[in-house]
Amino acid sequence: MNVKELSPTLAPLLDYLNNLSERAPVEELQARLEATDVSVADVADFIEFGARRYRRNLICQGEFYHLLAICWRSAQRSPVHDHAASTCGFRVLQGVATETGFEPTPSGLIKPTVTTDYHAGQVVASQDADIHQVSNLQAAGEDLVTLHIYSPPLLRMDTYSITDDQVSEYRPVIFEHAHGSGI
Repeated sequence: MNVKELSPTLAPLLDYLNNLSERAPVEELQARLEATDVSVADVADFIEFGARRYRRNLICQGEFYHLLAICWRSAQRSPVHDHAASTCGFRVLQGVATETGFEPTPSGLIKPTVTTDYHAGQVVASQDADIHQVSNLQAAGEDLVTLHIYSPPLLRMDTYSITDDQVSEYRPVIFEHAHGSGI
């Protein structure tokens, strides 16, 4: 799908993303997402849910970004992770996203530090070694849809356990749509 086939609502955001010549600053990504009045209808062609885990649906990509619609059923959550060398920003389009932040402890384990619910229209941004988990903790039938930007594309991240000090490398799966992405 080329940019002209995407919702006009996304045009200013895509203009910014397509003109990046380096990683987007976290503050700029947050501001751009806050200024984009996007809805689920604007990304309807990219809304697909996974039966067992959340699903990362690629909308568009460039050298310095991935734009994804991430779809979460009730009780689906990301692993506890950081963003390696990537900036991440997401806007809640539908539902309630629960973000839990973590920090390392002197023992080598991590501990939760804050949990926040984000509703439709709210934006979250983080980068690099910020450790968090995103979840849909709402009742069955209460789906969550988020619009994520990763700059540069998040092709690997570190994942963490709350029960041991092991840090693992994780390569997230990104789904492209059969109707063509031109990306």
